Amino acid sequence: MKRNFEACLEKLLAHEGGYVNHPSDPGGMTNLGVTARVWEEWSHHPATEEIMRNLTAQDVAPLYKRKYWDAVQADLLPDGVDHLVFDTAVNMGVGRAVKFLQQAVGTNPDGALGPVTLSAAVARDPKALIASYCDMREAFYKSLATYPTFGKGWMNRVAAVEAEASNMVG
Repeated sequence: MKRNFEACLEKLLAHEGGYVNHPSDPGGMTNLGVTARVWEEWSHHPATEEIMRNLTAQDVAPLYKRKYWDAVQADLLPDGVDHLVFDTAVNMGVGRAVKFLQQAVGTNPDGALGPVTLSAAVARDPKALIASYCDMREAFYKSLATYPTFGKGWMNRVAAVEAEASNMVG
């Protein structure tokens, strides 16, 4: 809580890796987990291949802080849960990350993160919350048409993030 952004960003960037442009990935050109579309929205400039290839952790950190970490109010979440929800927001979108959290804590899954969900998240056993949340994340990935292509990597990521998040608890 309120101190984990840098550590969580480091873990996230390790999972996201460098430049990719896989033909089956609907995200298209991506570097450090940032798609060209997201970079264009953030920078207000066209995202050429050269620009995308040359993105650095320092370039993308402010984007990750504002568009994902702050959007899921990660500073108010328990240690470990903050990492998991942040990672999910980057990988699946803020709305889905929040809905998974709401489902995991038993609040209305409307995608709007408010005080009721935050209180429920803080009150819940963090390791149980992390496990429940990761189960939902796995089920979602398995429902995607691109699962045969990317599923093994997604499952590896869920397992790794679950372990990292659990290790951050307490």
